[in-house]
Amino acid sequence: MSRTSLNLIKKPIEKELGKFEQYFRDSMKSKIPLLDRIMHYIVQKKGKQVRPILVFLCAKSCGEINDSTYTAASLIELVHTASLVHDDVVDDSLQRRSAFSINALWKNKIAVIVGDYLLTKGLFIALDNDEYEQLKILTGAVKEITEGEILQMEKARKLDIKEDVYFDIIRQKTASLIAASCKAGAFSTNKDEQLVETMFQFGEKIGMAFQIKDDLFDYGTNLIGKPRGIDIKEKKMTLPLIHALSKADPSTRRKYIRYIRKDSKNPTKVKEIIDYVHANGGLEYATEKMHQFRDEALALLSIVPESEAKQSLVDLVDFIVTREK
Repeated sequence: MSRTSLNLIKKPIEKELGKFEQYFRDSMKSKIPLLDRIMHYIVQKKGKQVRPILVFLCAKSCGEINDSTYTAASLIELVHTASLVHDDVVDDSLQRRSAFSINALWKNKIAVIVGDYLLTKGLFIALDNDEYEQLKILTGAVKEITEGEILQMEKARKLDIKEDVYFDIIRQKTASLIAASCKAGAFSTNKDEQLVETMFQFGEKIGMAFQIKDDLFDYGTNLIGKPRGIDIKEKKMTLPLIHALSKADPSTRRKYIRYIRKDSKNPTKVKEIIDYVHANGGLEYATEKMHQFRDEALALLSIVPESEAKQSLVDLVDFIVTREK
């Protein structure tokens, strides 16, 4: 269980986040009634907003929050939201954050266009404010996300993902945008190249830890409850499974790969895979790797002066690896 709540973590930037809420809502508005209705729905169903929180905390840790920080946070959150809308279409997912996804309510065609609209809105916010460096940071992350998605799809066909490939995929798909959030926040208040690059690396490390934690949820713990097996049903090879299979003899490995390829919807076979991962150290190994990324992230913060904002960054890293959902 996390020792620090997200509300306490946000305390040093509480005022700025409140202002950002209105700034972000305004950036989502459209003159087209249907689009405006969908934008309102998205705003109402927003998640923890970890990425904007990182933008503001990194900005405040490195200097004084300013208009550039608000632009960076809006750009990051718009692009992140666009990627989630598109992901739900690609994954044929009808739920997002325990609510109906955009494609579930308005169908795939509109969902794809909505994702494009959100991405375009983000690009225009950067251009309208002459934030070309912020745009460069963000477009680099978008490139990484799309390449990671294609790499995962390519490897999913053969189910031959090894640990190094898995790390490449999560670095691109998840960690790249979190790294961009930290870099964009730092750059908005401080132009020291070493400091900005260090904050990028910090974000990448916690992004890796963040995704491994998500992967662990699929196998459950005493706190989390009954294992879900969603990744297995979607034929996704994650670190607990990759490690457990790396220790298997050839015939056992072939058996479980066959289950994933042909019987991933079969509850009995999915449970057998989950039990195998539990019995062969998959969860312990993934947790160890997650903690390694956490420790590397915290070590990078030594370059940052002590402040309430820096302490919240430390607490946020703890929150990421100990959260229960």
